[in-house]
Amino acid sequence: MATLDISSVLQGGYQHPVSRTWQGRRELSKSMFMYPIFITDDPDACVPIPSLPGQCRWGVNKLEQFLGPLVKKGLSSVILFGVPLNCEKLMIPQGPVIQAIKKIITRFPNLYIACDVCLCEYTDHGHCGYLHQDGTINTEPSVQRIAEVAVNYARAGAHCIAPSDMMDGRIKAIKRGLIDAGYGNKVTLMSYSAKFASSLYGPFRDAAGSAPSFGDRKCYQLPPAAKGLARRAILRDVGEGADIIMVKPALPYLDIIADAAELAPDHPLACYQVSGEFAMIHAGARAGVYDLRAMAFESVESMVRAGVTLILTYFTPDFLEWLS
Repeated sequence: MATLDISSVLQGGYQHPVSRTWQGRRELSKSMFMYPIFITDDPDACVPIPSLPGQCRWGVNKLEQFLGPLVKKGLSSVILFGVPLNCEKLMIPQGPVIQAIKKIITRFPNLYIACDVCLCEYTDHGHCGYLHQDGTINTEPSVQRIAEVAVNYARAGAHCIAPSDMMDGRIKAIKRGLIDAGYGNKVTLMSYSAKFASSLYGPFRDAAGSAPSFGDRKCYQLPPAAKGLARRAILRDVGEGADIIMVKPALPYLDIIADAAELAPDHPLACYQVSGEFAMIHAGARAGVYDLRAMAFESVESMVRAGVTLILTYFTPDFLEWLS
């Protein structure tokens, strides 16, 4: 040690558990975790999702039993994804997500409810918007419908609208719709601003039944190498009225998270640790590559280090335990 320069000695600053916590700009807390939940229109459903360990599709009648223990452990927010068996129930008053919003508000009035907004789960082709006859996205009616859905969720009592469709102009349209309906200052708009065309969505598509029946989503989700395009999308959504910016997936795009923190320093910044990331961490742990808990912590701490303040993850129930 005598030969080391004074400036070379770093470990004294993190040799104790308490001093290690000081090395991060933010410390993990339970309130940083938002839990994604799949809601189906079978009211009594509890259907395990094989590719997502420990996750299920839930019916409205099962939500109180499922969420009650998690709320007691400190769950503060959820994001709801509709998984209808009947596609005609798209966000209508008896639709599964709207029923779930009302049920959660009644049973857990302090639980923050975000709702994903997209059309992929409700179309027979699995794409995120309406299509022209040649199979390309028909943006204008898609954006109009997505904005209508968002307002319906706000009327039902959702605290946050989270459009994941990646249609051009949908943030402005949703914001205008919320304002015109009297919800502009009552409902948060969280934009999937930098959502990449990733290979990590497979288990989610199994869960939601939303895989495209033809083609792919590369014409509206961002190319993985498109750093500049992601930065432009973030700035666009900030300008169109987004209240929270999101990057999805998380681990392969930590540089984009850091860019978002720089481009929108006054906005809360979310990331989605997507289904494939979750399944991959579980698979590695099962293979003995690492300890599950240690790797889960390492993954989310890297996101916090990059700048996020909110993490959407299927690990949320685990972190409610681990952070107790």
